[in-house]
Amino acid sequence: MIASKLSRRQFLKEIPPICAGVCACGTLFPGDILAVPKSDTDRADIKDLIDNKHIFEIKEARFYQKLSHEKIRCEICPRNCEIDHLERGFCGNRENRHGTYYVLAYSNPCAVHPDPIEKKPFFHFLPGSTAFSISTAGCNMVCKFCQNWQISQFRPEQTKNVYLTPQQVADLAVQYGNQSIAYTYAEPVVFYEYMYDTAKVSKKYGLRNVMVSAGYINPNPLRELLTVLDAVKIDLKAFTEKYYREVCSGRLAPVLKTLEVLHDTGTWYEIVYLVVPTLNDSEKEVAKMSEWIRTTLGVDVPIHFSRFYPQYMLKNLPPTPISTLEKLRRIAMDKGLHYVYIGNVPGHEAENTYCPNCNKVVIRRVGYRILEMNLEDGRCKFCSEKIAGVWK
Repeated sequence: MIASKLSRRQFLKEIPPICAGVCACGTLFPGDILAVPKSDTDRADIKDLIDNKHIFEIKEARFYQKLSHEKIRCEICPRNCEIDHLERGFCGNRENRHGTYYVLAYSNPCAVHPDPIEKKPFFHFLPGSTAFSISTAGCNMVCKFCQNWQISQFRPEQTKNVYLTPQQVADLAVQYGNQSIAYTYAEPVVFYEYMYDTAKVSKKYGLRNVMVSAGYINPNPLRELLTVLDAVKIDLKAFTEKYYREVCSGRLAPVLKTLEVLHDTGTWYEIVYLVVPTLNDSEKEVAKMSEWIRTTLGVDVPIHFSRFYPQYMLKNLPPTPISTLEKLRRIAMDKGLHYVYIGNVPGHEAENTYCPNCNKVVIRRVGYRILEMNLEDGRCKFCSEKIAGVWK
């Protein structure tokens, strides 16, 4: 049965409690998501998704070109899919109907939950605050290590969704005391229109908006999106085209371009590098990446080296040795980067933020908890060094 429109009371009752734990990049654990595969006999017909607007608000996509013979070219992401009538793009949640491209994942998120901002992870953006986090089904990459594959690799009619308009998302975020809305869990680029409209509405209420993304987006849509976003976290999967091609079904170059656009527009952003044993953990690769970050983006971009755990199609590999994470962190710091973290290792000293001038702890963390804050107006309390970030 297709998900019906829920009242606020029903919606809150439907959401399962988040479980405690440590995860990479705003990951959901089993039981945290509203993504449940449907049986073949319970699968929604695509016609229902489009015709029943009281259940799913279907919206025309942005950034596409109409071609001859009812074909279209999607221009949201670097795939630039050319799509025939009644076909979908790579992401699986946009469909061409007679030369008009429709978004099938608008106002129907399959994962909704308030999260600590540190879970995304953002370490230099409103520390200690909570973000009302949403996602729809679909993704424009296929990462073999994906920890949220039950939503990223599914289509909207294959997940259990709730009906939440942009206005309702903003209302709930305010009602439950969140300081921001996070577009996260799967890939927000594929629900671009929903994200953009929600961010635009929510700004009227003083909410911030953050995107947790792989950065696989074309520059023009990105620049327009940044007019309504306050921060972006980019998963830089590796620093080789080979890894992107073989492990993620994507390309590195567009992601580097995304990082350059973020830098040029002055948007606050942080980088996560999930260290996968034997695949992207070479010292040479990380040294090259760190040098590129220093010379292209600057020394104040936070980078999180996160620990890999066996997931999805990479269950044959072991968790990343902590010693490897420490070694790669040291390489990045030796290249001059100021804020280098180790993720998914709760209690490690590299979860803390250190002043690049006096080296004292300005933010002490354990997991998602802030234990100590030594910041005054964005400066180190001990030596008055400015600490890069968005602090209020």
